[in-house]
Amino acid sequence: MNFNKLLPRRLFSLLAVLFVAISLTAAEEFVVVIDAGHGGKDPGAQSANRKVNEKDIALKVALRAGELIRNAHPEVTVKYTRRTDVFVELKERARIANKAKADLFISIHCNAAEGRKAHGAEVFVLGSEEGRTQANLNAAKRENSVILLEKDYKESYQGFDPSSPESYIIFEYMQSEYLKESIELAQCIQKQLCTTAKRYDRGVHQAGFLVLHATTMPSILIELGFISNAEEEKFLNSADGKEKLSKSIANGFENYYKNLKKDKQSAPQTKQTSVSTAQASAVSAQATAQPEQANKKIDQANKSQNQLTEENEKKTTSDIVFKVQFLTSSTKLPANSPRLKGLTDVSYYEEKGTYKYTCGNTTDLDKAQQLRKKVAATYKDAFLVAFRDGVRINTTDAINEYKALHP
Repeated sequence: MNFNKLLPRRLFSLLAVLFVAISLTAAEEFVVVIDAGHGGKDPGAQSANRKVNEKDIALKVALRAGELIRNAHPEVTVKYTRRTDVFVELKERARIANKAKADLFISIHCNAAEGRKAHGAEVFVLGSEEGRTQANLNAAKRENSVILLEKDYKESYQGFDPSSPESYIIFEYMQSEYLKESIELAQCIQKQLCTTAKRYDRGVHQAGFLVLHATTMPSILIELGFISNAEEEKFLNSADGKEKLSKSIANGFENYYKNLKKDKQSAPQTKQTSVSTAQASAVSAQATAQPEQANKKIDQANKSQNQLTEENEKKTTSDIVFKVQFLTSSTKLPANSPRLKGLTDVSYYEEKGTYKYTCGNTTDLDKAQQLRKKVAATYKDAFLVAFRDGVRINTTDAINEYKALHP
């Protein structure tokens, strides 16, 4: 046997297998971006004696939590918005996460209140709760006030005033596209903050945090405790306290990550054919007797519906169209799917292999908001999305543009 000829083939095969393995690993990479709030010239909240700063506690907990996650899951990539005591603008923190194509964004903070008795941990996701509390609004105001230290913040945040309640009205029109996942992560971590770190349970809430609004993945903001409370400040600043808080975040991530993998393994892999509500009844009877013929009619109906949608959108080429997104699915859904719960004027768009279902189609923001509230009675996570020329655009930019044209 000629080993000189055989060796290159074996080497080539080995390299090919290695390349495939590396490719699969890269494709399955899970990225977590951990954001230590404040930093540098921005100390964040401070203790009563001004000796303990929020920025220092947040950084140490963020770095340690990331280390614990990496140790437990070497396959998970952990990145940070800052590793040292430096000032990072809010929009830059979100940009770092978006650029990294992160799967999760976790922002870590300490709370503060004028009253010295306030205590406990809580986790926030983006949005506006029904009957929002003044405490939640105050937390958002305090964290958002960081933008006042940035240059040209009025232009960067389109006139957003962190101290004005009116500025937070915009969050009533919006919800995070990843609200469901964000809430699941928030609940996992909140539970651990209460059990592992023994913190008083202040719950999971929604509020208008700018750092969460600009991210394009499930995102949460953790308030570890009140640095304004003398007893809690001692815990937050102690080595034992920081370790327990870090473990709480890592353990919460662990539970979320396990559930996520279970959901992916149990997700249906078969594809279904979609058809508009109006056309479903016309072909459903034939579908039972003549599947192939019915499928052809469904495809034709789909094409007709898409052409009709395109024609309608062309009529309002320069206008922004608002819709209410209420559901995502890994497969296309038939028009009579029980998951649509009888909603009318339903359409979908595809993004990253996921089918996202919307209802409504209006250029009037007030009508869109009324529809969102109506849909939210059935789908509490419903939120507004905006399109121009049939292309999805940033909802915040769309709302701001609409308001500028309709003062």
